[in-house]
Amino acid sequence: MNRTILIALALASAAGCDSGPVPAKASEQSLPALTGRVVDQADLIDPAREAALVTKLAALESDTSDQLVVVTLPELKGETIEATALWLGNGWSIGREDVDNGVLLVVAPKDRKVRIEVGKGLEGLLTDARAAQIIQRITPHFEAERFEDGIALGVDAISERLRSDRRRPQRLEHKEKIAA
Repeated sequence: MNRTILIALALASAAGCDSGPVPAKASEQSLPALTGRVVDQADLIDPAREAALVTKLAALESDTSDQLVVVTLPELKGETIEATALWLGNGWSIGREDVDNGVLLVVAPKDRKVRIEVGKGLEGLLTDARAAQIIQRITPHFEAERFEDGIALGVDAISERLRSDRRRPQRLEHKEKIAA
């Protein structure tokens, strides 16, 4: 069996996480539960590593207000990874509604696909080209079936990029203090 992971880099015109229609096929399926910052339905991440990721993701949200959710799916059930990521982002309402600052890292190992879905509020910061660069960096880990390592590297790279911009809305508490 060929172990080369074929990565979906179809990142043109990154759609916002809470905009656009829900794909017809996906809408026929029931939306999986958003159980936390890591939704590991493909069972790729051991509990200790998942706890470490959740801590990183919570710190990112606390520091920037950006919401990054990691999703692993055993398979895409005939749907494209782009449509699935958009369906999940829309259905779960990832990111603050007022700034659309959600990001999904979606991994589907059986289909050999990965996607970074970016909310419209972050498109200028986490561009299609930057998302593609991150995917290219994590691909070797997936090819070697070291999914945990690839996911952790992806989370770190996305977090680093999101933390780099201080011109956009940050913590809600900070915003309230300025108004006082």
